[in-house]
Amino acid sequence: MAGRVGKEKDPLNWPAPKTAPARTSRRIGIHTSIAAGVENAAERAYRLGCNTFQIFSSSPRQWQPYTLGRGQCETMNALRQKYNLKPLVIHSNYLINLAGSNGPFLKKSVAAFRGELERGLALCADYLVLHPGSFRGASREEGLATVARSIAEASEGLDLLAAGLTVLIENTSGAEFSLGSTFEQVAELLDLLRGVVPVGACIDTCHTHVAGYDIVSSEGRELTLAHLDRTVGLKNVRVWHCNDAKAERGSRLDRHEHIGRGRLGLDVFRALLNDRRMKKGAFIAETPIDEPGDDLRNVDALKGLVEKGAHS
Repeated sequence: MAGRVGKEKDPLNWPAPKTAPARTSRRIGIHTSIAAGVENAAERAYRLGCNTFQIFSSSPRQWQPYTLGRGQCETMNALRQKYNLKPLVIHSNYLINLAGSNGPFLKKSVAAFRGELERGLALCADYLVLHPGSFRGASREEGLATVARSIAEASEGLDLLAAGLTVLIENTSGAEFSLGSTFEQVAELLDLLRGVVPVGACIDTCHTHVAGYDIVSSEGRELTLAHLDRTVGLKNVRVWHCNDAKAERGSRLDRHEHIGRGRLGLDVFRALLNDRRMKKGAFIAETPIDEPGDDLRNVDALKGLVEKGAHS
């Protein structure tokens, strides 16, 4: 889908580093390529001026698992400490569907998610973002219950709490049979998973908009954030996926656009970045790369919206 992160290229073709990435009181970053080795993503993120970043820990569209070497993890961790890159967010494989009713496919999904958890632990990641999945062939309630059972099975024997790894349920765009398009569904999943694994939420601005929530008008945005707080809880939103949208509100079309160039506009991101209630969150762009330098421009766009007086 066009809204998903793509273009895992960039074979070490980094932009020239700035003398010192512009400082910001917010944690701002972008989904970063792992081409030529997952550990290189940290260097890329720094050179783009990020102080947080998101990666895939393996190919997002293949079942074949990626084996991490100990040296890769050590290098990644050393670079993160050197550049003060935190949190590290991993986005799980797009093929995974932990809500599915197809037995063999569900088994593969559970095994793949187990691999995501193991790689997240090896990399000392802070968050693992998961799309809840599709309940096609079952009821919504059955799908929600299947997700909870699947995550419990995948995480069996792993001490995520001790390692500081939290699973984040991401809200979705509202495609048919998709779980998580309403804040209530995200909240229900969090309730089901508490006591199973450490959990929180990842809220995507594009998904929120195309699912039908008004975050563009000032009044609508305040109502939407109040609704989010009542259901999911703003304190539980650890990561914001900052994506402008190509499609109209309620369209359910997940099409990401560059910051400020889509249906949302700059005011949405300015409001979120400067809201004290979200000051502990990580703001990560998943914007397209249509031209060289787009990733740097989108990071700079977000950083430029943080007001000088914003509380750290």
